[in-house]
Amino acid sequence: METVNNGNPSNRVIIFDTTLRDGEQSPGATMSLKEKIAVASLLDSMGVDVIEAGFAASSLGDAECIAAVGKAVKRTRVCSLARAIKADIEAAAKALEKVERPRIHTFVSTSPIHLEHQMRKSEAQVLDIIDETVRFARSFCDDVEWSAMDATRTGIAYLSKAVDAAVRAGASTINIPDTVGYAIPEEYQALIAALVAQFPSVCFSVHCHDDLGLAAANSLAGVKAGARQIECTINGIGERAGNAPLEEVVMALKTRADFFGCETGIDTRRIYPTSRFVASTTGFFVQKNKAIVGANAFAHESGIHQDGMLKNRDTYEIMKPSAVGITQSQIVMGKHSGRAALKNKIAEWQIDLDEESFLRCFEAFKALCDRKKNVTEEDLLTLIHDHQHTAMQSFVRLISYNTKQNGPGNHTADVVLEINGKEEITAAFGDGTLDAIFQAVSKATQCAPALHSYEVHSVSQGTDAQAEAVIILKENDCFYTGHARDTDTVMASARAYVGSINKIIARAV
Repeated sequence: METVNNGNPSNRVIIFDTTLRDGEQSPGATMSLKEKIAVASLLDSMGVDVIEAGFAASSLGDAECIAAVGKAVKRTRVCSLARAIKADIEAAAKALEKVERPRIHTFVSTSPIHLEHQMRKSEAQVLDIIDETVRFARSFCDDVEWSAMDATRTGIAYLSKAVDAAVRAGASTINIPDTVGYAIPEEYQALIAALVAQFPSVCFSVHCHDDLGLAAANSLAGVKAGARQIECTINGIGERAGNAPLEEVVMALKTRADFFGCETGIDTRRIYPTSRFVASTTGFFVQKNKAIVGANAFAHESGIHQDGMLKNRDTYEIMKPSAVGITQSQIVMGKHSGRAALKNKIAEWQIDLDEESFLRCFEAFKALCDRKKNVTEEDLLTLIHDHQHTAMQSFVRLISYNTKQNGPGNHTADVVLEINGKEEITAAFGDGTLDAIFQAVSKATQCAPALHSYEVHSVSQGTDAQAEAVIILKENDCFYTGHARDTDTVMASARAYVGSINKIIARAV
């Protein structure tokens, strides 16, 4: 199918990032307010056009996040989601009232199955709801986006009526989401093309889920049909199987500009550092064979491929690693590097660290240089991120631990913690080394959450590689993610546990 523009000739595609809203709906991906602000700042630096910072009516925390993100970002438009309910829209408007460039994003179901079983409304009633709520949103904000939830299972005739009602009521962006990941690229492209042809002056948006592994393909098919906004998340995190990954759709548009004829405002060199930060913050590791940001994305093992790469990189690489922020240098700094060099590297990655956290980071860097023969850029990036996280959650800090085995299934741990600036030593028993340490931390902090999941993997290669540990604790149906890295796997795991405890304490304060 050929490209359809029909009155929408712009080749500029708006990137709408919903990592902080849809992405955070992944079980266990909950972020603290400080972490959300840090992610938003990275997205802002990257050149994202719109940040959906939360769902204001869902919780006080989301409302606070929206306001805080709006204050922190410099150029990006900030958005709040709202159901087609006046109370939701009022909550969104209140959260956005001091935001310089606000957007209210309201939605309602349109598919027969949703109208019958969830909404329990007639098509005519929903059209009235669209008109009333979009007009209400416009009374607070000039920039209103409207979404037809489950649009891809909605008949085109009724969907057109719903879009028409939203446009007439004042919505300037119309989102046609593939809410349950049901669409096939060819049919999604045809759907978007039909709507673009009918409403040539409207900016259509695509929001695709990955239930069939087609979120990126469907998003790009929508752009080919004339959509000019893509809704996506870093690393594709999100509800169920996730959302369209920002890194994939952006690099597809850039690499295949000859096919799409479109561009974005994204500084693609910021993709990899942002991906790594979101992965470490949420505890959702990036699979090694993940497109664009996976560890193997630019690795070549086959002899034929290696031969071609040595002769000309273009034989087997369609993108340069540097285009997404992956440098080729292996040893970036050494034990003789000074504070200025480390500060310069932190500034290069646009990472914020206060002076106290920087000094601790520098000490940890020096210690890492003593333990590792080669300190890679990946090692350094993860070390800096680790201390950035520590600065965000500083009620409890692990200083050291000592364990011994008294017999099968009987271990003792002595743990030295700094709690609210005061050093404490606590001992506890456990079934194993980690269990004993976790029990000691829980005893000292008077927190006894359930261990939901525990993962550990290597950050880089070699026997001296750093271990990255991610622990998710569950308390009162809420999930708290902690993450840490160290060449000592036990220390990494213990610090990750402390990180989760810090989030529990922060929520209680």
